[in-house]
Amino acid sequence: MRRVVITGIGLVTPLAGNREASWKRLIEGKSGAGPIDVFDTTDMPCKIAFQVPWTSGRGGGEGDAEAFDPDTAASKKERRRMDEFILYAMGAANEALEDAGWTPETDTERERTGVLIGSGIGGLQSIANSQMDLHNGGPRKVSPFFIPSALINLASGQVSIKHGLKGPNHSVVTACATGAHAIGDSARIIRDGDADVMLAGGAEASICELGIAGFCALKAMSTKYNDDPTKASRPYDEGRDGFVMGDGAGILVLEDYDHAKARGATIYAEIAGYGLSGDAYHITAPADGAEGGRRAMKMALDNAGLSIGDVDYVNTHGTSTPLGDEGEIRALEKLLDGDAPNFSLSATKSAIGHLLGAAGAVEAAFCALAIRDGVMPPTLNLANPSFETDIDLIPNMAKKGNVKVALSNSFGFGGTNAALVMKAVD
Repeated sequence: MRRVVITGIGLVTPLAGNREASWKRLIEGKSGAGPIDVFDTTDMPCKIAFQVPWTSGRGGGEGDAEAFDPDTAASKKERRRMDEFILYAMGAANEALEDAGWTPETDTERERTGVLIGSGIGGLQSIANSQMDLHNGGPRKVSPFFIPSALINLASGQVSIKHGLKGPNHSVVTACATGAHAIGDSARIIRDGDADVMLAGGAEASICELGIAGFCALKAMSTKYNDDPTKASRPYDEGRDGFVMGDGAGILVLEDYDHAKARGATIYAEIAGYGLSGDAYHITAPADGAEGGRRAMKMALDNAGLSIGDVDYVNTHGTSTPLGDEGEIRALEKLLDGDAPNFSLSATKSAIGHLLGAAGAVEAAFCALAIRDGVMPPTLNLANPSFETDIDLIPNMAKKGNVKVALSNSFGFGGTNAALVMKAVD
């Protein structure tokens, strides 16, 4: 069977507009939370979010040399034709390809390089804006670029067009598990021999009036910390009261191992296992004890030929919701079956918020970087855990350690679950 490795990483996160700055700030315990500044939040129960910092000043990025510069992602003309989730995907994909040193030049290389980028919601702001245009001015006011700017698969489409990538052009939509499914499905495409290289991941830009109002209506979002945004995302802590929205993108370059070695590519880690499952339980709530998540983890470990005892670090789904956080821990404990845990875990959404369809891809990238650097990011704002566990939750400060195997979990509305196992390549 073909082995699949990670040779490039691109990140656009609420911490920074690139990979290394995002990772550095994560390890330093920085938070990307702040007041929402892209619309008036007067009537919103939740007034805070994890916005991507822009060089223009939006999201607190003014004067920040590491902020996201949209000009590096796409031209101004291109940007008029795409929603921001596509723009973030473009920025992350550009960085990932550059990082991998992969610029396919022959027809064969282009036809063997594919793209699979998903999103949980897609062009929500474009949908809301176009509805207002229709309401206020009639059909002639609706832009001809509305549909291609809002369609989720246009993130893959635009990246494919820009870089001339003619391999599998695909997308996935599984709510908050999207990014992980995109990576796992891409690994399978390579293993099946349908491509040698895949750009895989997720992108999201749902911090808009409609997005925040919709999740507030579900009573899923934090509302207690509007005056102290950096304290709001607090997985496992007794003071948690819901998640905080984040925007951004994570794109990985996945590659057949032999292909990567032949061209002398730097390898971050191997995608060793992939598991997926369904709860068949509830549209938003996890099954009791996160049983569906446990089965996804078990499948990923079995797929990798490993056990939970082989895992050094887990990046959990950990959104800061009352039900989900504890359920995931109990699922991990059930996998342990009474054995003392050999791993530590953290919920990096405490630092970057919940990026919905991009979350799984960004968190998989963090796992690969933990393997590269031998350091595990912290769970911020963890002062008083709301339950007892023997597992180290890495509270508030990063932890050094030899990370040979990492597990990343992503669970989504509709009871969809995904787990990825990554391991170091000797």
